[in-house]
Amino acid sequence: MPRQALELFIPGPTWLRPETRQAALLPEFGHRDSQAREVVSSIFDNLRAIAELPDDYDIALVNGSGSTGMECALRSLVADDDRLLCVTVGVFGALFHSMAIGNGKQVERLDFEPGCSIDLDVLEHTLRNGRFNVVTLTHNESSTGVVSDIVGACRLIRAHGALPIVDGVSLFGGDHSRIADALPAVYATTTQKCLALPAGQAILFVHRDALDKAAQVSNRGYTSDLLKHVEFGRDRQIMTTPDTTLLNQMQVQLDTIVHAEGVLQRFARHRAMRTTVRDWATARPDRFELFVADADASPSLTTVSIDPALDPAALKAAMRERGYLIDTGHKKLNDILGAQSRRLLIRIPHMGDIGPAMLGRYLDALDSESAALRR
Repeated sequence: MPRQALELFIPGPTWLRPETRQAALLPEFGHRDSQAREVVSSIFDNLRAIAELPDDYDIALVNGSGSTGMECALRSLVADDDRLLCVTVGVFGALFHSMAIGNGKQVERLDFEPGCSIDLDVLEHTLRNGRFNVVTLTHNESSTGVVSDIVGACRLIRAHGALPIVDGVSLFGGDHSRIADALPAVYATTTQKCLALPAGQAILFVHRDALDKAAQVSNRGYTSDLLKHVEFGRDRQIMTTPDTTLLNQMQVQLDTIVHAEGVLQRFARHRAMRTTVRDWATARPDRFELFVADADASPSLTTVSIDPALDPAALKAAMRERGYLIDTGHKKLNDILGAQSRRLLIRIPHMGDIGPAMLGRYLDALDSESAALRR
C-alpha cells in the first residue's frame, strides 16, 4: 500500500531535498577501498568548514545515532573513579545522566528550569564546590527550544580543571558551533537534524586533550572506544562497517552546504526563520505563546505553548490531512508540564533544508487548522 508523502516538520529526522534522496542511488563502494577514503576525505573537509574547526581537533564518524556518539565520548572520558556533572536544561541533557547511570559512572545532575538556559553563576557555584572531572552540556536543547552559552560554560568548566563534553546534535549545521571559542573536549552531533540527512552517523569533533584523557581510562569498550575511532578517522576511515549509501548522501549534501548555499548563508537563513516563527506566534496570542525568551531562543526550532482549548492530537491529525507531519512536543516534557497544570508545547522546526517559502506555507496551514479547531 503506498505511503502518504508528508513534509516533515518535526525536529528530526528532517525533510530531505530531492537531490539528497537522489544521492542514495549513487554506486555503493567497499568501505576499505580507496574510494571510501576519497568520500570520507571530502566529508571531513566539509565538516571542518561547517564547524569552523581549529587544527587541534580530530574528526571521527561513529556508526549510529547522535546518542551513540555521546555515549562514546562519555564512556571514553569518564574513568570509574571520576566525578561527572550533567548539566540539564531539558530532556536531552538528562539523557547524558541516564547514559552515565547505565555505564556505572559517579554522576550528579545540575537542573535548570525548562525553557531557561544555563545560569553561569549557578554553574560556577556548583563547580567550585563539586570537584568534577568531566561535565556534560547541551548546546541546543531540542525539547525546550533553548540554546545555551557553551563558550562561557566550557570556559568555566576548564577553569575548574574539568573536561567539557557538548551535545551539539540539534544545532550543528544550523548555526555556529562555537567550537573554536568554547574548546570542548568533545563536541558530538549527527546527520538527521540541521545537516538534513538521514539518521545513522554520529559525528565527533575531538580535542587533543580528550585523547590524552581517554588513554588513561580503562574499559572504554570496543565500538565506544574514542581512541580507535580517531585512529581510523586519521586514516580517512570509519572503524566499523558504515552505511555507504548514507556516506554518498553526506558527500553530496555537505558539498552543497559549503560550496552552493554557503555556510554563513545557511546559518543566517536559520536565524531569519527563527524570527519569522517567533513573530508569527506573537501575532496569535489567542492560540500560541512563546516558551523561551528571545535571548535563549534556538536557531533551529521554536517551542510554543498552546491554548488549552487546542487538542495536540487533533491538530496533528488535521495537519496530516494537509500533508504535514507536525511535532506535538516532547512527551516527557509535556507530561511534566501537564502534571503541573501548565500549557502543553508544540515544536516548530526551522532547520536543515526547510526554506522560508516552505516554512511560510506550513505556518499558513497551522494557522488555519488551529483556528478551526479552537472554534
